[in-house]
Amino acid sequence: MTKTLPILVGALLAINAYASPPAPTKAPRTVQISNTAAPPIIRVMLNESTLLELPPEEKVATVFGGNTQDWIFSAGHVASRFVSVKPKAEAAKTSTNVHIISDHGNEYTLELQEVSGDPNASFDMTVFLVPADKDAQKKMGDDPVFVPVAEVKELEREVTEVKSRAATEHKEAQDAQEKYASTYPGNLHFDYRWDHGKAKALGVRQIWDDGKFTYIQGKFEEPPVVYELKDKKGSLINFDFANGLYTVPKLLQNGYVAIGKAKVEFHREVAN
Repeated sequence: MTKTLPILVGALLAINAYASPPAPTKAPRTVQISNTAAPPIIRVMLNESTLLELPPEEKVATVFGGNTQDWIFSAGHVASRFVSVKPKAEAAKTSTNVHIISDHGNEYTLELQEVSGDPNASFDMTVFLVPADKDAQKKMGDDPVFVPVAEVKELEREVTEVKSRAATEHKEAQDAQEKYASTYPGNLHFDYRWDHGKAKALGVRQIWDDGKFTYIQGKFEEPPVVYELKDKKGSLINFDFANGLYTVPKLLQNGYVAIGKAKVEFHREVAN
């Protein structure tokens, strides 16, 4: 036991000697962006993410990264004022730039420098971006001029869903209509009785129903008026008339058509 203890202690010391300390981070800082000045340098580190934050009045409309092969630029899936930048493994010891366009039309251009190879390197974890130019500051108080890409994609997704739902509903309605049309002849009932002699004089040729509507067809020199007969009293009802066909939007049990004093009564007989 006394011999193995020094060996274990030595091994632990060796591991600690070679272990890499965590990368030091710089405190969150605020940088001012001006179109007339050189882009500020943002220190980023391999395997770490740096968050760039726009003013509260703005959202990210779009992001243009200089080197999109070796760097990751992410504005998220929801429109916000945050952009995350992160170098990939193959981007070590490289630099690139990034242009952030806000929904108010302001441009924030930054130079990104990967610093993991620097001795005692520290990196920016969070950077607050502030426009220094008066014109840019004024734009933040105006209405947005651009729609963020995330909002456009969300709108496109919603439009696609609406179109898909509408297409599905149209197909279902079409199928239902075709099914109804295929079974419609079986829904027709010719169960009405009337005086054919009087009907011929008025031009009435046929009366039937489909279980919901009542139809009166004929060849009329003067279209008669349709009445519903209840308790031996006639009352006017709503109907449509076109091309010699009356369509009554209800199932009539008893009724009559009349021109002046001439009329033809009809009633529906359903076999038991």
